Amino acid sequence: MDPGDNIEFSKSDLGELPRSLPENCVEYLLFVLDNKNEARSPLPYLEDIRRTAIQLCDSITKGYIWQRDSFQLRLERDQDLVYLRGATDYSDSVEDEWLIVYLLRELTKSFPTLWVRIFDSDGEFLLVEAASVLPKWLSPEIDSNRAWIHDGKLYMLPMAASSGIKRPLSLPEAVGFIKTSPDALVHSTFVEAEAFYRLEKYPKHITDTIHHSLVTIPRKLACILHEKPSTIAPAVEAFYLRNPVAMKSLMSPPEDIHFPPKDLVTVSVKFTKVLFAQLKSQRFLAPPMWNAVLEAVEQQVAGAEDAQKRMSRLEMGIKVASGFEMLATDAAKKDNRLAREFAMVLEDVEEDGAQALPTNEDIGSWEDAYREDDESWLDINFEQFENELEGNRGPGGRSKDGFGDSSAQANLQKIVSRFEAFLNDEKAGIDGAEMEDMEDMDEDEDVSDESEEDSDDEDKAVSFDEEQFSRMMREMMGLPAVQAEDSKSGPEHSDNTNARGVTEEDEDEDIRRLAAQMEAELKEYGALKLDPEPEQRSAIEAKDGNDPKGKTKEDSLQKADDGEESSEEEVDVDYNLAKNLLESFKSQAGMAGPAGNILGMMGLQLPRDEDEEGDD
Repeated sequence: MDPGDNIEFSKSDLGELPRSLPENCVEYLLFVLDNKNEARSPLPYLEDIRRTAIQLCDSITKGYIWQRDSFQLRLERDQDLVYLRGATDYSDSVEDEWLIVYLLRELTKSFPTLWVRIFDSDGEFLLVEAASVLPKWLSPEIDSNRAWIHDGKLYMLPMAASSGIKRPLSLPEAVGFIKTSPDALVHSTFVEAEAFYRLEKYPKHITDTIHHSLVTIPRKLACILHEKPSTIAPAVEAFYLRNPVAMKSLMSPPEDIHFPPKDLVTVSVKFTKVLFAQLKSQRFLAPPMWNAVLEAVEQQVAGAEDAQKRMSRLEMGIKVASGFEMLATDAAKKDNRLAREFAMVLEDVEEDGAQALPTNEDIGSWEDAYREDDESWLDINFEQFENELEGNRGPGGRSKDGFGDSSAQANLQKIVSRFEAFLNDEKAGIDGAEMEDMEDMDEDEDVSDESEEDSDDEDKAVSFDEEQFSRMMREMMGLPAVQAEDSKSGPEHSDNTNARGVTEEDEDEDIRRLAAQMEAELKEYGALKLDPEPEQRSAIEAKDGNDPKGKTKEDSLQKADDGEESSEEEVDVDYNLAKNLLESFKSQAGMAGPAGNILGMMGLQLPRDEDEEGDD
């Protein structure tokens, strides 16, 4: 075959290869599906949708700070399909993903022929959100391309879209079925309510995610943040994901530093709550160039009432300035749009020079220049958490000082309501979910009805005979079965016998005899190193039937039987056995293990030698 020949593989050869998304990324596809005007090109209509979507996003998210990427759309052509496609990396802010779902749902209300599919690295996350109320036939293995948003509602493609076969749908198959059979789509109000539950807090929640905080930063940086507040996102990301290579820029010569610790001002910076928490939670040793400023501020605020606040503002300002300093090293080359915008603004500010920087009066005229929001939402008090769970059932109604915001309260209410619904469900039980659809089971796990009936008969026939069990155990341990029979006492001994018909004295005697036999066997094979003499002589004497002290095995057994008569001073303590037990217990490192179990059954609880952890 010529290497230059084109090779085409059909779907039947390789199957459709699923495309996986990067982590923390959401993708959305917008289609215009109009059966009445199929001959007309959808391009003008798609362009109109794209412009409207951008305008809608700008109006709803005005002043919002995206964690990494913002909402975006571009024209796409794939497999004879023409549509709008967008992808957003929301990083650690899941709220960005749900904000996009809200925008797209609102967009479909304005265009009657618009159909939207949205998914992330977890797949059809809208269906995952509504997993508790989904139809039984809709499993995660076949839900691909089956969830669509249209006219503000959620529709699901039925099994008929895949010819009744349980398999995932391809994108062309799903689009073709919507075109030919729109009336066959499934719309469930229960599934829709669960899937869109998080959207109830929008658009008000957009402003609730913003947090203002006073920080002490260089004047040049305050100017950039005033002109482009959204650039705080890539700066916090650069600080939050810093590495030794990125931190080299903080050790550069003073002439190469973009934001030196000079001409500092205290001004309010707008964050999202996610960005502020990422910055606040980081432990950071200030770069050497900030040491002099820290010492000077410590002397100035010594003894002042707001000393802690002023130091906290400076520490946050150092983190912000360090993040922008690390971002400035290669901001123009980053794939982040906000980082590139920061690079352009920084270049303009540095070209204009210090004379173009705002004065203190200019800063005072800015909107929310000295705004500082409460940071109590960072803390969780367990008493307040209980108040949140109690809801209106508390003595004074719902607590006004609960730790959570409206979304946290709504989520708690949802958890409690679902748990109550489970408790009130008569079909639910402690045995878990029932497998009603036997077709979903693997063929290898099928069990014939005949074998099930046999197993049921066997279960019914099984009964526990305590006396027989005791006799079998004695036979396994090598005890004479006659002893168990002889130990059965008549009416005159009934008061001295236990539930199995064996007297306590006989039990103790049997246990001592069994222990003696085990000890003799262990001595015979050298497992118990009781003899201080060399191991070679012990092995030879054991083979001859004598113990190392010249006594036969029978004498050892007799001595074990007469153990009660012998004094404690005659007991030979096995040092090696005790040492091995202790070493085995120590190797468990406080976890469960054989040595700990054995000692526990004997009523011994050894303390952990935590003081010797560093001795190794």
